[in-house]
Amino acid sequence: MSTERVVRVRKAGEGVAAAALRDGVAAIQAEMEVSADFPPEVEEAAARAAAAPRLPDLDRTDLPFVTIDPASSMDLDQALHIERDPDHHGGYVVHYAIADLAAFITPGDPVDAEANRRGETLYGADSKVPLHPKVISEDAGSLLPEQVRPALLWTIKVDATGEGTDVTVQRARVRSTARLDYAAAQRSIDDGTATESLALLEEVGRLRLEREAARGGVSLPLPEQEVVVDGDSWSLAFRELLPVEQWNAQISLLTGFAAASLMVYARVGLLRTLPDPDPRDVQRLHRTAKALGIDWPAELIYPDFVRSLDPMRPTHAAMVAACTRLLRGSGYVGFDGEVPAEPQHAALASEYAHVTAPLRRLGDRYAGEICVALCSGDEVPDWVTAKLHELPETLRASAQRASRYEHSILDLVEAGVLAQRVGDSFDAVVVEVDENDARRGELTVPDPAVEARVLGSSELPLGQAIRARLARADVAARSVEFELA
Repeated sequence: MSTERVVRVRKAGEGVAAAALRDGVAAIQAEMEVSADFPPEVEEAAARAAAAPRLPDLDRTDLPFVTIDPASSMDLDQALHIERDPDHHGGYVVHYAIADLAAFITPGDPVDAEANRRGETLYGADSKVPLHPKVISEDAGSLLPEQVRPALLWTIKVDATGEGTDVTVQRARVRSTARLDYAAAQRSIDDGTATESLALLEEVGRLRLEREAARGGVSLPLPEQEVVVDGDSWSLAFRELLPVEQWNAQISLLTGFAAASLMVYARVGLLRTLPDPDPRDVQRLHRTAKALGIDWPAELIYPDFVRSLDPMRPTHAAMVAACTRLLRGSGYVGFDGEVPAEPQHAALASEYAHVTAPLRRLGDRYAGEICVALCSGDEVPDWVTAKLHELPETLRASAQRASRYEHSILDLVEAGVLAQRVGDSFDAVVVEVDENDARRGELTVPDPAVEARVLGSSELPLGQAIRARLARADVAARSVEFELA
């Protein structure tokens, strides 16, 4: 679950703005000392592994899997097939194939060492700093259509209420029959041309959303922002989220819950955790809702408020993005022999594990190895248990790096969008005041939907609607600052 807004490029011409965007991304990568390039020995090891993968014996290419991802994605971690459960009326069987990197990576080899150094793939404005060389992540290991691929095959039974009842994980060969983007998947569901499996995604997805509400959990329908750079102009807008994106995300969450239940029962694992939110952050969100003109009655609890938002409305999409503040205490905990004292993910109201994106997140590979060992009755591999207690720190550091990368690109884009409007005044609300200097703080502007620093000549009016003048929008410095008008 991401905690930042991801900015993608919808269109980039060849003008001044496009050059500034490319130069800005390159500067961010240089400052952070990250690169899409891999050392030669890592590329060579990856190429050898990709040419001779270790394929499992079990053949499940009979299942007509499909992948559902953004149109530009090549690192396809997950493939889906759903059918009605022949043994339980009203129930379902969810088959979820997850890319299996054990076919390509040997513990301690150059690819493994580099992945442990990187931690996760970095994304932003169509740039990518991948976790693994593309010969694996976008080719031999990716669940591309009409290709036999090694996978961890999760088989999860779901009852008529949407509750998961049974899970098994096996290594298997699988084959995707179609690579769908969100728009294509939604169209086929809406016009009735979807396969039974894809049509059942809607049924199961809706049931899972009902179960989430019943247990008091909330998963943010995080919007993406799209930037158009043309000539010397920038524009920024939220991309409309489609219902199929939430249904698809619920299958990933279902698998994460199943993985956590396996690991908690066996007292060995790697969980994704989140403490209860800081009340001050919730108060800030109330101010943000006011800034965006969204009604949040005092009696409406946070999960129900989030469920009331319509991410297809720009102001609501901005509100969902602001709610990521409550996810920023998220982390990992590894354990072997005793379940941690606070294993829950507060936003999801359950124990939870990341297992569905091993091409993009290091921890998923380790957690997946634990689950497949537990289901087969084998011992968890020593190379996994040896790192369980250091992995949380590795993953925390990589998550911070990813957050900084995404935030830097968002700052770059917001500065570009506002660069031609320095001196203009905007409607805004002050959402945060500096504890050490009440003249400084942060504001939210509804249109365009940005958060930025603000400086006043006297104490800022926290939570109040104001007019603020844009004093600075520096693309090279990725800096935006307002002052009270």
